Amino acid sequence: MSLRDSNLIEKEYYYIYNRGNGKNRIFNSSEDYDRFCKLLFICNSEKSFKFRDSVIDQKIDAWDFDRGEPLVEICAWVLMPNHFHVILISHRSDLWSEKYNPITEFMRKLSTAYAMYFNKKYKRTGSLFEGKLKSKHIGKDNYFNYLFSYIHLNPIKLIQSDWKENGIKNQKEAISYLADFPYSSFQDFFGFSRKEGGIINRNSLSESFKCDNVSEIFEWIKNFPQV
Repeated sequence: MSLRDSNLIEKEYYYIYNRGNGKNRIFNSSEDYDRFCKLLFICNSEKSFKFRDSVIDQKIDAWDFDRGEPLVEICAWVLMPNHFHVILISHRSDLWSEKYNPITEFMRKLSTAYAMYFNKKYKRTGSLFEGKLKSKHIGKDNYFNYLFSYIHLNPIKLIQSDWKENGIKNQKEAISYLADFPYSSFQDFFGFSRKEGGIINRNSLSESFKCDNVSEIFEWIKNFPQV
């Protein structure tokens, strides 16, 4: 699956997202979420692989897969029932060319591997995702902060569908819910230690980026125009 915005360049941040074809669910069970999380880690590699051959048949933990040097650095991510969001950057100058870039390659591998898994499991055919992946260049610090907030607050839709339009009604309840929600990088930034933490690379964040307290994500979302 290709990216709708083909003007990707190295050492720049991008917000990438897509949803299920026809707004249908792309995650039906905890097993589905778990597979996508593991693919976020494993597909971030120059190596070719098949999940069954490289992980299941080898009887290894996916998080122990020797992926080598990653194609991109993932800064934040979230999985929702019918869509996903990722912020990433790539510093792989050795790989960039007019015909190849690590971001597109990573997203192609991720989307293809997950669609093959999902279609086989649920005995379906056709495209799982809605057209090409969408991408937005993140050129300013305040826009990065906004998207970082938006991604990590996204699961609040599951307990308050209108949070973005009308604000979060109960911040304490929202933080508690986010802290228990395992399918995003929220836990990795706010005090949890887990294998999924290997998906992100905090060293790739801008030196100007500071997130010292969870309350900042609520402030950043309020102080930036909606996208």
